[in-house]
Amino acid sequence: MTPAHLSVLALLLVMAASFGTRLNVGVLAVALAWLVAVFGAGWNAEVVMAAFPASLFVTLLGVTLLFGVMQANGTMAALTQRALRACGGRAAWLPLLLFSLACALSTMGPGAIATVALLAPVGMAAGAQARVPPLLTALMLGNGANAGNLSPFSAVGVIVAAGMAKAGLTGHEWQAWAANFVAHALAAGLAWLLFGGTSLFRQRQTALVGVVPPLAARHWATLAIGAAWVAAVVVLKVNLGLAAFAAAGTLVLVRAVDDTAMFRQVPWAVIVMVCGVSLLVGVLEATGGLDLFSTALAQVATPHTVNGVIALITGAISTYSSTSGVVYPTFLPTVPALVEKLGGGNPLQIALSINVGAALVDVSPLSTIGALCVAALPEGEDARPLFRQLLLWGISMTLVGALFCQFTIGWFAR
Repeated sequence: MTPAHLSVLALLLVMAASFGTRLNVGVLAVALAWLVAVFGAGWNAEVVMAAFPASLFVTLLGVTLLFGVMQANGTMAALTQRALRACGGRAAWLPLLLFSLACALSTMGPGAIATVALLAPVGMAAGAQARVPPLLTALMLGNGANAGNLSPFSAVGVIVAAGMAKAGLTGHEWQAWAANFVAHALAAGLAWLLFGGTSLFRQRQTALVGVVPPLAARHWATLAIGAAWVAAVVVLKVNLGLAAFAAAGTLVLVRAVDDTAMFRQVPWAVIVMVCGVSLLVGVLEATGGLDLFSTALAQVATPHTVNGVIALITGAISTYSSTSGVVYPTFLPTVPALVEKLGGGNPLQIALSINVGAALVDVSPLSTIGALCVAALPEGEDARPLFRQLLLWGISMTLVGALFCQFTIGWFAR
């Protein structure tokens, strides 16, 4: 068996492990990358180490450290309380508010999982109090968080930008965000129409949150330095990750947060998963395995159907696997080879289809986002109906994502 075949086999093993085991597949990916590269391709260990995505690691760590500050010192919670207060007690506005709040927070940088972890307890409780159907509340939270998930400031946006850069697609960060946002906004709108959104306007007003304490000095400092970080990245074009280290360090120095609490918020498991799979994909590319993998993908699509087909495939895999840790690092680098094998296709459209198709299913309870919403149901609520409903919705989104990408993704690739 050639090194190329071994690397493809290693990737398939990682995907299989992500479906059915609790092992962090980043650990497995690093181990298999080492075995394939050293004992299959004849590399030495130093060459394998040089293939580790150091830039991606630094960027992810810097961004998650900065937003770990915002979570640890209560800034995110304070913003959430004020946003709920702005609802004015109208239950009808709660789903829209939850979608908008989740999208805004996710776009600012924490990413979808951290955003839902923050909002799900208060959002699901507020929904129950306002008599909003639990499925509608969960879908508004999940789709809202996913809608902002690919911003250039988000940890997942960083992962997608790195994958697209490997495919030679740079400078399209906001197009990736926009395509993903529109897809999730449409899904949320459909959920609102199907699951009781219109009936909420006939309900009486309900108080959703009580007295909101004033912002403390640490909150103001965090907001000011966070805004300065965004401005520096957007206007001055400074490095996203390195600037995030500077911002997080400044907040620790001014005692806006304790550094132990900050580090506790870093999603180390996600970083290991993403970087580990990225290392394996690097070995895959160097040994010729990426060419074999793209050949297999090309056999199930044509230049005219590739957008929908790739969205369907990535959506199906993402239903049971990690979107940011496995699907994005694996599929985005295959885009140029896939276009070559097909003899046509728009690389940017295919990349955007991968992004959207994989993300739309992430409200499934088999994903972290869906599971957080199920776990956040108030005491006394039966979680089994919500689990089944979210599972059916998530699976149906594989087809919805494929149709969206097949017929509309070209609007975002101009």
